[in-house]
Amino acid sequence: MIRVLVVDDSAFMRKLISDFLSVEQEIEVVGTARNGEDALKRIKELNPDVVTLDVEMPVLNGTEALKQILAEHDLAVIMVSSQTKQGKDLTIHCLELGAFDFVTKPSGSISLDLHKVRGQIVERVLAAGLSRKRTEKQVSPKPVIKPPSPVAAPRLQEVKSSSLRKVISIGTSTGGPRALQRVVTKLPKDIEAPILIVQHMPEGFTASLATRLDHLSQITIKEAQDGDIAKNGVAYIAPGGMNMSLHEQGAALVIRLSSEDTDSRHKPSVNYLFESISNIKGYEKIAVIMTGMGSDGTEGVKKMVANGHTKVIAEKEESCVVFGMPKSVIKAGLANETRHVDDIAHAIISSMKKERA
Repeated sequence: MIRVLVVDDSAFMRKLISDFLSVEQEIEVVGTARNGEDALKRIKELNPDVVTLDVEMPVLNGTEALKQILAEHDLAVIMVSSQTKQGKDLTIHCLELGAFDFVTKPSGSISLDLHKVRGQIVERVLAAGLSRKRTEKQVSPKPVIKPPSPVAAPRLQEVKSSSLRKVISIGTSTGGPRALQRVVTKLPKDIEAPILIVQHMPEGFTASLATRLDHLSQITIKEAQDGDIAKNGVAYIAPGGMNMSLHEQGAALVIRLSSEDTDSRHKPSVNYLFESISNIKGYEKIAVIMTGMGSDGTEGVKKMVANGHTKVIAEKEESCVVFGMPKSVIKAGLANETRHVDDIAHAIISSMKKERA
């Protein structure tokens, strides 16, 4: 059983979320709390596996409560966010702090139509519970793991160019915002490749993610716009609710956005981006698959590998929040390297050096 504590300042929201979860055989709602301060007390009393935590609350808001929860307890936290600009920004910050994932209320802090995201709430709680059980197995008995030493990325001007230009693509989902922060902030501003990123996320949140990562990084990071020319040293994040593809137009690479539905349950879809990149000629490609539920990206990687000039880097299980997407790529025999998230940036730079040698 996955033990869950539901935290929201609205009694109505607490009741709805509790009802959604209680009907699931694998889930037990062990209690509720009305704000962050109350949540900290209830966690000590009830020892839950997962906490659903409202972002905007009185007394102690979700961000401050999350910091204390993660500092004092080993559990998974799912943020429940509003669609306001403040709610989006705070949610991205919470994900970077270590929240497992988030769900958005469809129509404000008290959403009478919360049933629209019932499936998302249940799915994320189940995934969070399973992820925590996997982590417990990995650390019992607790191994002594030396974290990878931080390595300064080499300056790319020191490496001779090859005839083929480069393009880097990254796909990620649950746990992705924090993983992206640990990768893109280590890429040098003079990197001689554009970076295309798909992070599974609803509309509006990707803009907040891009802005926050841009402030922390040497490279430029922006939410992609239709018609953008992909430039070296710039990372383009696919907007939530839109699929992103990359196409050759003369000597340039042009980004296209589409609202069309695909076979993927995700929009943006990693497969959609990767498949478009597989058709680009005359480029060396580095595909990175990081933490996330499911297998989005695997079919796209297959096509990239089949068309040649592709290096595939998958995140190691030990650093994944959810070892789904990388596991699928590794299981399919497509990964050239598996790396801890803290070593992925260096692996990207090293791959470019080797290709240029």
